[in-house]
Amino acid sequence: MGKPCKKMNKTVPKRKIRIRILLSFVAFAAILFLLGVRLVFLQLIQGGELQQKAVEQQTRDNLVASQRGAILDRNHKKLAQSSTAQTVTANPNEMQKAKKDLQETAEKLAAVLDMETDTIKAMLEKKTNHVTIKRRVEDDVATAVRELELTGVYLQEDAKRYYPYGNFASHILGFVGDDNQGLGGIEAEYEEQLKGAPGRVIALKNALDNDMPFKDEKYINPENGTNVVLTIDEVIQHFAEKHLEKAYYEEKVREGASVIVTDVQTGEILAMAVKPDFDLNAPFALSEEDTALIESITNSEERSTARSNALQQMWRNKAVVDSYEPGSCFKIITGCMALEEGLITPETPFFCSGSKRVEDHNISCSHREGHGTQTFADGVKNSCNPVFIDVGLMVGKEKFKEYYKAFGFLEPTGFDLPGEAKGVFYADADYNTVELATASFGQGPKVTPLQLISAVGAVANGGKLMRPYLVKELLDADGNVVKKTEPTVVRQVISQKTSEQMCAMLENTVINGTGQNAYIKGYRVAGKTGTSEKIPRGNGKYISSFIAFAPANDPKIACLVVLDEPSNGQYYGGAIAAPVVGKILEDTLRYLDVEPQYTEEEKQNLDVFVPDVKGLSRDNAIKNLTNENLNYRIAGNGETVKEQMPKPGSSLAAGSVVILYTEDSTSNKVTVPDVSNLSLSEVQSRLAEHRLNLIVSGAATTGNASHLTIADGQYPEAGAQVDEGSIIEVEFRYLDVD
Repeated sequence: MGKPCKKMNKTVPKRKIRIRILLSFVAFAAILFLLGVRLVFLQLIQGGELQQKAVEQQTRDNLVASQRGAILDRNHKKLAQSSTAQTVTANPNEMQKAKKDLQETAEKLAAVLDMETDTIKAMLEKKTNHVTIKRRVEDDVATAVRELELTGVYLQEDAKRYYPYGNFASHILGFVGDDNQGLGGIEAEYEEQLKGAPGRVIALKNALDNDMPFKDEKYINPENGTNVVLTIDEVIQHFAEKHLEKAYYEEKVREGASVIVTDVQTGEILAMAVKPDFDLNAPFALSEEDTALIESITNSEERSTARSNALQQMWRNKAVVDSYEPGSCFKIITGCMALEEGLITPETPFFCSGSKRVEDHNISCSHREGHGTQTFADGVKNSCNPVFIDVGLMVGKEKFKEYYKAFGFLEPTGFDLPGEAKGVFYADADYNTVELATASFGQGPKVTPLQLISAVGAVANGGKLMRPYLVKELLDADGNVVKKTEPTVVRQVISQKTSEQMCAMLENTVINGTGQNAYIKGYRVAGKTGTSEKIPRGNGKYISSFIAFAPANDPKIACLVVLDEPSNGQYYGGAIAAPVVGKILEDTLRYLDVEPQYTEEEKQNLDVFVPDVKGLSRDNAIKNLTNENLNYRIAGNGETVKEQMPKPGSSLAAGSVVILYTEDSTSNKVTVPDVSNLSLSEVQSRLAEHRLNLIVSGAATTGNASHLTIADGQYPEAGAQVDEGSIIEVEFRYLDVD
């Protein structure tokens, strides 16, 4: 009986051992399972993050800035370019672990970088591996920093944007911010193409965050940006900016001025300018007047808001983002509607009594006494409101709106610059007979300058509405064309016949009508005045404009000038905007080598060049001058001409007087008289009295309405002392304008 009991006692320990082994195995297996799960989690779930942290811990990875692509004009002149620069950075953690004197380091850097010591020290006290101390320093400053040999201070290759012409084409080009990103204009719109891709420098570092003592750097080259070639012609842009700026200051334009010059056949923008402008190399610098006004605001939040608003206003491209009532310039479009529909011809008769009654509204003509009976062509020439009210009512509400849309006024043009606005038309519920009547002469609906010049370009080129564009092509670093913009016809809006009829009438407007201040001798200009009163009516604030294209019989270029709130007394577009357009067109046509087409009358009044008669006998000198249709006066008793005035090569009107000096004596000085507000004949007499010659510019050269022109500017100015026989250039303006 006792033996079985002993056997049971031996079995119990074995079982316990097995259980312990099993439990140990299970525990070990569980640990392995948990470790496996953790390993899977670390590898698959957190693997990427941990790998990134390891790389950051063991390497220093610095970006190498790419060069932004250049912005070029159509002839590849650089308007914006990038140059190599250095950015000063620091690793505060490295400095702190190395127990460097942060105060001393900050003082040394401040002296070189022209910064405040406290500002730099605050950066160096941060708990981080990277701070930017100063961006884009010049080479000499970078060299000075390098020579300091400061632990934890590094130079990082960077790029600096530079605009060689300062404020030139500022609203087109735009500018870049601190991170070299485009913040306006082409710089912003073509950011993806211009910016390129940055490179990298990867180097090993130790646990103290210091560079390893051996070189093991990996350098990834940056990819430079694409070059953008604009349709802008730098020379034409200079013409536009020069003449617009002069008008902006002379007419004391309160709300800014804009100009656009286009190729009417392709839609290319040859020039676009807004005044006032800003320096692209210092785009956040406001004018002294704006700065003083902002600094006078005591509340910091209001001051910050005022500064932001002032900057946005300064950067605003009025030619693209502002809409306005175009005034009489829109009569071109209204006339085309009726001609295209066959409702009128240039010879269709109308009557103007000085006003037109539409329902319960009496709408006046700018010529209050009325034009009487006149043809439609006369109505265009005279810019007669009652004629265009009648024409608009003939077209009717539905057709008028259809053409308004067809000419592109209800949608953006799809232009290359940001923020483009679209035209504004009446809501259907507000669009009645009176609204149709006022819209017919450009009051009520609003358009942008870009839309208007595109629509008038269609009138000039045979009826094709072209999409305006500013970027001609994109080039890679080797000059290969990456992308090219082709002219795009949006739609045919009018026929060739309607186009030719309107071109002829608009040319007559410049020769014989309200547009005579845009007349250019030898060039056939077609154009239309525009003056619109701003809302609320009766506030005395106007927008003055003029639009023209040339040559009228073979249109190549168009120009629109808009002056928003001139305040120097005159506000009619025909008086102050037309002369600006005329000067821009004249400079541009000559630059483009467009051959002049002189009429017989113009040929008879062409200026002549003064021949060089110095050293000739009196008789031979007189003979040479007479052959050039010039008169003469002899000063002295000698037989040989020793000096002459004007100088050889000067341009003079036929019949002018050249003074021949036959003795060694200085010429007589005379005082230039004031000829302002005198007629052409009065100016001629006044200058002749002072033994001075005259060169005429402006409206008096038309030869059709000299009795309605007055002198409106002269050079040299009144009171100047000049040699007798000197040339005085006098500009005349036509008075009967709208």
